[in-house]
Amino acid sequence: AVSCMLAAAARLCLRPNLPKVLRPTLTQHSFPSGRAALSRAYCMSTKRMAPTKIGTHDGSFHCDEALGCYLLKQTKQFREAEIVRSRDPETLGACDIVIDVGAVYEPENNRFDHHQRGFEEIFGHGFVTKLSSAGLVYKHFGREIVATTLALPESDPIVEKIYLKVYKSFIEGVDGIDNGVNMYDTDAPAKYSDNTGLSARVGKLNPAWNEDNSPATQMTQFTKAVALTGSEFDEAVKYYGLSWLPARKHVEQALDTAKEVHPSGEILKLPCYCPWKDHLFELEAERGTSPLPKYALYEDDKGNWRIQAIPLTPSSFENRKPLPAAWRGIRDSALDELSGIEGCIFVHAAGFIGGNKTYEGALAMATKALTMD
Repeated sequence: AVSCMLAAAARLCLRPNLPKVLRPTLTQHSFPSGRAALSRAYCMSTKRMAPTKIGTHDGSFHCDEALGCYLLKQTKQFREAEIVRSRDPETLGACDIVIDVGAVYEPENNRFDHHQRGFEEIFGHGFVTKLSSAGLVYKHFGREIVATTLALPESDPIVEKIYLKVYKSFIEGVDGIDNGVNMYDTDAPAKYSDNTGLSARVGKLNPAWNEDNSPATQMTQFTKAVALTGSEFDEAVKYYGLSWLPARKHVEQALDTAKEVHPSGEILKLPCYCPWKDHLFELEAERGTSPLPKYALYEDDKGNWRIQAIPLTPSSFENRKPLPAAWRGIRDSALDELSGIEGCIFVHAAGFIGGNKTYEGALAMATKALTMD
C-alpha cells in the first residue's frame, strides 16, 4: 500500500498537465528518478500536513514577544500554530516564523528579531520609535488583524485609521519600553513610578527567583502573558474602532456650531459626552481653527452639565485656560454666591473641570471664566 502511495505521488509530480493550483510546491523542485524521487514526493506531501510553528526564545519573557505571538495567532496563516520557545538554532530553524530571537530581520523569510547590531526599523507614517518584535509583527500583519477584529474588509478606510491609531496608542509604548526609549527628552528624575503598565504586568508573570523555573512552568506563565497582552490589544482595537472613531462626528458638529454657542467660538457644546480630545486636536489642525476653543460643555450621566477646560495637548494636565482660581475648590451655594451664577455644583481644586445643574448655568460659568484668571 505504501509503495502504491509513493508511486502515485511520483506520477503526480511528473505530470506536465497538472492543474496550476496543485503545482506550486511540486514544480519548484527538481526530482531525481527512482526511489529518491518517490521518497521526496512522499515527504513533501506529509510536510504540508505538519502543524505550523511560531518560534520565540525561552527563558525570561517580555511583553513584546508575548504580544507578537498573540498577534500572529490572529492571522489566517498562523491561527492554529504551536508556540515553540527555544534558543536552539536547529529548533528555531524548523519553525515557520520566528520572532524576538535569531538576530535576523528578514520579513520575506518570516524572521522578525530586533536585537541585532544595526537594526533601526521603524513603523513609518511619522513614527520614529525603533520597533520591538511586537511592532515588527504589527507592521507586517496589523491591517489583517485589525480588519478581522472589527469584522471589516481590509480595504475599508476605517481599518487603516484604526491600524495607525492602535500603533500610536498601544503598540508604540510596547516598542519604546522594550527598546529602552525614554518617553521624555530630559535627564530629570521621574517624579513618581508607575509599575501598572502592560509591560510591567507581563514582567511580573515570570517565575520569581525563588520559584520553580522549569521549562514547563515558564511555558505556563508565558501562555498567561500571551492571553493578557491579547485581551488588552483586542480591547484597544474594539474601543478605537467602535467607540472612539464614531465620536469624531460629534466633535465636528461642536466645532461647526461653536459661534452659535458663544460669539468668540471659544466654548464648545458637545451633543453628548464622548471621547473628544484626540478628535478636537486633529480637527483643529486640519481646519486651522483660530482662536482655539478654551472650554467644552457636555451633559453628564445624571443630567447635570460639565464645563471642562481644554488641555494643551490630549494627554496634558495643563490647560489652555483653567477655570478661575477664585472658584477652585468651592461648591454648591458658596460657589453660586461667589460666581453670581445659579445652580453651581463644583469647580475642581485643579481648575480643569466644574459643574452646573443646567446647560444655561454651565454656559454662564464658561462665559464668565473667559474674562477671569
